Amino acid sequence: QVQLVESGGGLVQPGGSLRLSCAASGIAFRMYAMGWYRRTPGNQRERVALISSTETTNYADSVKDRFTISRDNAKNTVYLQMNSLKPGDTAVYYCYAAPGDHWGQGTQVTVSS
Repeated sequence: QVQLVESGGGLVQPGGSLRLSCAASGIAFRMYAMGWYRRTPGNQRERVALISSTETTNYADSVKDRFTISRDNAKNTVYLQMNSLKPGDTAVYYCYAAPGDHWGQGTQVTVSS
């Protein structure tokens, strides 16, 4: 059974940083593309960042130069380092794995003073 378990969300002030983690099990992690999506309070879903099995990365324009996605195949874990956070980054962040369209349960990130 595939499981993706996110952690690291929380409340942070504008300009602050958070690091999200997603621990995967039940998949051949090193062969999977991994990603982060978010769903905003307005219920918009946005692809935030992707990392391929060969570590090619792709970012939404809204987070380029602020967020960094990385993976540790030895730990079956993908990370999202988020810097210079803005109130507009407030959302539930979901971990994603492909092939197979696997999703985590989500972790809340709130950016507010």
